[in-house]
Parts: sequence; C-alpha cells; structure tokens
Amino acid sequence: MRRSGIWWLVAAILMLIDVYVFQAVKNVMQYGSEKTRLWITVIYWLIAVLGWVALIALPYIQGLQVSKFFRNYVFAILVGLFMAKLIGSVFFLIDDIRRGIVWIVAFFTIKSGAHFADNGAEPISRSVFLSWMGIGMGTTLLGTFLYGFGNKYNYQMKHIRLQFPNLPNAFKGIKIAQISDIHSGSFNNKPAVVHGVNMLLQEKPDLILFTGDLVNDRFEEMNDYMDVFDKVKAPMGVYSILGNHDYGDYIQWPSVQAKQQNVEKLKKVHAALRWRLLMNEHVILEKNGDAIALMGIENWGAKGRFPKYGKMELAFPGTEKYPFKILMSHDPSHWDAEVRPMYPDIDLMLSGHTHGMQFGVETLFFKWSPVQWMYKQWAGLYQEGNQYLYVNRGFGFIGYPGRVGILPEIAIFELI
Repeated sequence: MRRSGIWWLVAAILMLIDVYVFQAVKNVMQYGSEKTRLWITVIYWLIAVLGWVALIALPYIQGLQVSKFFRNYVFAILVGLFMAKLIGSVFFLIDDIRRGIVWIVAFFTIKSGAHFADNGAEPISRSVFLSWMGIGMGTTLLGTFLYGFGNKYNYQMKHIRLQFPNLPNAFKGIKIAQISDIHSGSFNNKPAVVHGVNMLLQEKPDLILFTGDLVNDRFEEMNDYMDVFDKVKAPMGVYSILGNHDYGDYIQWPSVQAKQQNVEKLKKVHAALRWRLLMNEHVILEKNGDAIALMGIENWGAKGRFPKYGKMELAFPGTEKYPFKILMSHDPSHWDAEVRPMYPDIDLMLSGHTHGMQFGVETLFFKWSPVQWMYKQWAGLYQEGNQYLYVNRGFGFIGYPGRVGILPEIAIFELI
C-alpha cells in the first residue's frame, strides 16, 4: 500500500506538470485555427491522461504476468514524457520569472507616480520564443528516448592496446575480450544477440572475461539463451564473476532459501556454459613457462546501497609472487575505495555495472552522461600511476530498453 501511495503522489505531481506545460502549449497555438487548437488540446490531454492511468496502474500489475513490452517500453515512454515535460518546464519557469520581474517593476513604477495609460500593472504576456524553446527541447529529448529503442543491439567493438613493462614475454600480444552486463532477462531479439556473440568470436580472443550481471534477477532468464552464450569460448578459457543483479536482491522472494537457491542455480548456469566462475578467488594463467594471476571477486560497491559481497582478502593471497595481475570486479567504485589504496600491484581491473546509464554523449573529444554525477569512473579507460581500470559499457540493457549515445560494447584488449 505504501508503494502504491508513492505512485499516486508521483501521478499527482505529473498532473500538475501537465497543467503547467499546457499553458505554454496554449501560448504557441494561439495563432492557429480553432480546429487546430481543438485537435492539439484533445491529443495533449489524451496522452496526459493515458500516462496518468499507466503510472497509477504500475504498482498493481507488477506482480502479474505481463509482457516485457508493458514493463519496459511503456515505462520508458512514461519516463521520457516526464523528462521531456520537466526539461520544457525549465524554460517556462524562466519565462515566468521574467514575467514576474517585469510585473513587479511595472507595479512599483506606477506606485511611484510614473504615467501609464492604464491604472495598474497588467499581467505580462508569455514569451512565444521561450515557449517554443521549451516545447522544442522537450520534444527533442522524448525523440531521443524513442530513437534509442533501436540502438540496444547496436554492438560496438572497442579495441584497447595497453603496454605493461612487467608483463611476462609469453603474454605479450595476448588478446583479451571483455563483455559485461548481459542482463539476459531484458532481451527480446535473439537473432540480434546471436549477432553480437558472433562479433565477439570473430575477434578470436585468447581469453574471454565476463564481469557480471548475467541476469536481471532470476536464473531462468538464461533459459532461452544458453544455446547462444555456450558458443562463447576461447583457447585460454572463459572466466566470469557475479554482478549486483545476479544475487536477486531487487525482487521479493517467498523465503531466504528460495533466494539462495536462485544464486546456486545461477552458478550452475555458468558451469553449464563452461565459464569458470570466480568467487573471491584467483587462478593462475600459464603460457610457455610464464604465468600471470587472474582474480575475480563477488560484487563490491562503494556507492549507494550496493552490497559488499566481495572479499579481496580471500582472492589476493597467493598472487603476490606473480609479476602481473588482473582483477575482475563488477563495480568500478571498488577501484578507488579499496583496490588502489590497498592493492597497488594490481595492474588492470575490469568492471562494468554503470552501462554509461545507457544515455549520454560520447565522441573522440567529449564524453558525458548523468551517471558521472555518481561514478567518477563510468565508461572506458582510466589510469592512476601504473594501474589501469576499464569500465565496460555493457553488452545488454536494463530498465530503459534502449541506448542513446552510449552504445552496447564488446572490448578487446591487446597487452604488450
């Protein structure tokens, strides 16, 4: 009941925003014909009312067997509409502040005895320019949300060449592939996923590392994709870890035992794929008489309420004598919080988790996403001293069924 009450409150706020935005809509259509104004009014309020109904209904249908279309796409459209109106409201608010200042100045000018044709300060009309700006910016934002639906399987290959003076000679030139955040529970286009896996295999990596979030919540989400990801193989093996979503922490379970059984069955999924799941442990990779250490820990997050299941004190011991070390840790906040200050001889840490928020701008010279307000390292390569961190943008998606600017990724590292 409490959750449904929150949804009612959100719906009420959305209603107030809709009323506010409509004042600007009326302003820009004041010169249109009566028929045009009528049609715009009907369409505007029809969309608004449908949005209210869908929003209010969400808490009541979440427990029902509804299609992914409703859970993902409709919710994304609601968020897009809300954000579009919120962005537009910023311009409308600027206009209202301008009108208020002009009105106050006029009012006190009249009080001081200045001559005006009227006997008082009249309301100042809205700026058609600012109204159009607000509507244009809001519409553009909504359009990008809708456009992003078509980008969620637009896999991008990222090639990264890293030089390490302490890398053993036998490993120089090794090709390592990283994928992360598969989120199989969000997929609805199996051929597209197959294409992404084929792109990975065409690179012929020596080693493949998966850095967590195989599912959204439940191990069954992999059922339809076992025959896709069991093709993910490499000569030196495939190694994996768990991400925050793999523990089932974000849904209600009938019992603690049911939740634990889900995690155990997910571990068996990794085994069935022939992926070596590292649970706060390390393995030694050997090649032509040389050896390096590969560590993998459970999820460890320093931000928000993300769990700290990972235990470096179990994974690290035994790796000290090896000259080169790679760590797989799902959450990039682990790097600054524990890895760099306490384990300075870990050469490369591979993470995922952020997805780049699946929304942002990324060019050769500029990179931005709202997720950077929470995560210092959120996409791509970072370096501090001799240590490197790479944050994968994710293979899959969750929540918003799309990508805008920050596209799904397959990372290929060449170590020299």
